This record gives sequence, C-alpha cells and structure tokens, in this order.
Amino acid sequence: MENELDIEAMVQRFQDRAAAVKKRDLPPVGGDERQRFIDQAKIDYQDYAIIGDADASFEDGVLTLRVDLRPSSL
Repeated sequence: MENELDIEAMVQRFQDRAAAVKKRDLPPVGGDERQRFIDQAKIDYQDYAIIGDADASFEDGVLTLRVDLRPSSL
C-alpha cells in the first residue's frame, strides 16, 4: 500500500481545502443559520490546516501525522 499512498499529495489536498474554506463565500442566510455557517467554517479551516501542516510518514503500514501544536514562541 505504501506505493499507492502519496502522503505529500494528501497533505497538499488538506492545505488546499484549508485555503478554500478561507475563500468560501457566505450563503444568503441570516441570523442563527449564518452564525452556524461561520462557526462550521472556522472548525473546517482549523481541521484542514492542522492536517495540512502535519509532517506525515508511512512506515510498516502505519500512517503517522506529526503536528506540533506548541505556540510558535517556544
């Protein structure tokens, strides 16, 4: 399976998804629906960006995503 899984391409797709969420237009909704859409977009961006920033490796059939969540000042 290692030859079939392009982890660099996978990580790039998550980076692309994060960028797409940032550019996503708000639908013509208002009130609570609008806020739910905005809240979901924030969660989507966070999830995609975290995986997009991961250092990925695939060894012995195990995909490992290493993500440093420490503040950048450390």
